[in-house]
Amino acid sequence: MQCVRRVAEDLWWVGADDRHTSLFENIHPIPQGVSYNSYLLLDEKTVLFDCVDWSAAPQLVENVESLLAGRELDYIVLHHLEPDHGAGLWAVLQKWPHARILSSLAAQRFMDQFGFAPIPGERIVAKEGERVSFGKHALTFYAAPMVHWPDVMVSFEEREGILFTADAFGTFGCLNGKLFNDEMDFPGKWLEEARRYYTNIVGKYGPQVQALLGKAAALGDKVKMLCPLHGPVWRKDLPWFMDKYDKWSRYEPEDREVLLVYGSMYGGTEQAAQAMAIALTERGVGVSMYDVSTTHVSRLIAESFRCSHILLASVTYNMDFYPPMRDYLEDMKALALKGRTFALMENGTWNPAAGKLIGQFVTQELESCALLEPKVTIKSTLPASQAEELEALADAIAQSVKGQGAGM
Repeated sequence: MQCVRRVAEDLWWVGADDRHTSLFENIHPIPQGVSYNSYLLLDEKTVLFDCVDWSAAPQLVENVESLLAGRELDYIVLHHLEPDHGAGLWAVLQKWPHARILSSLAAQRFMDQFGFAPIPGERIVAKEGERVSFGKHALTFYAAPMVHWPDVMVSFEEREGILFTADAFGTFGCLNGKLFNDEMDFPGKWLEEARRYYTNIVGKYGPQVQALLGKAAALGDKVKMLCPLHGPVWRKDLPWFMDKYDKWSRYEPEDREVLLVYGSMYGGTEQAAQAMAIALTERGVGVSMYDVSTTHVSRLIAESFRCSHILLASVTYNMDFYPPMRDYLEDMKALALKGRTFALMENGTWNPAAGKLIGQFVTQELESCALLEPKVTIKSTLPASQAEELEALADAIAQSVKGQGAGM
């Protein structure tokens, strides 16, 4: 049974939801699944915009075939050749072997490396600023390398004002019959997954995203709709979501709040972190608290992009800091997070060393990050006699969050 939605007068969504894959890219948990978006234009020429993961290829072919109603598929536009979009190309070409393929030069190379297009056919390299007409509708292509692969391009359809954005403006989560952002509570129920998608999949490439936003801004109010390869189609409140991308790609925090991430073996560090969360809340500071051992690092990274301040509470482990905490910090570095203010709590029964080592990592390995004093040092558990130290750190963090002290 075909499952399609009309996007515009001559454009249809022909993609699929994936509720079976548990890890996106075999790394990131997707408990709400993910959509693979593909679009079909019915004009003088018929055009398929992108494909889907191999697991969803039968649904894609059925959807396209039902709408073509006996017509040939003339073109396939490939904005991005990562296998979750490119693998289904093989099945499409088996059905419509004469379709001409429009893509970037890099995408054509990847197509051959993956073996997605074994059937010889005409290939056309789409270049920056090139315009291609399909009848009433025409596309102009724009390169968007490293958002988030080097092959990525986007295209602008002039008649309806649709920007096909590849992986930009995507999000985790199945559509479940919905298609447009105004059909769902995006700020309340989808924003968290959109942030986690961006920060972990695209987050390292902030300058490249800024370049793409600049190209979109040059189109101005001509852009009426965003059609990404994952998640809802945007037809309302486009500036709101574009502003999120602007903040994320400039590594600017959304909220002046504290992200408190703790690593605890026997409960002493967790108890101290809980006391600190209470102290900060009493000072009117927003706090989100996570156990580094049980929270997937993709969620921690998303929260790190969101919050202005990060408080790390870590045990000392083998004269180093806690391995899950190290993994989290290494991910921060890999994804180029910068411009955050850190505070530290350390624990060690005989030789507390985590604070010093984490402090060195923050100041030497992360860009433009400040480190607040004082540091709280715990030996096994936090006694009542150290309450003043905890209060002093809570005061320093609260002043910084409110813009009243160092590390503002």
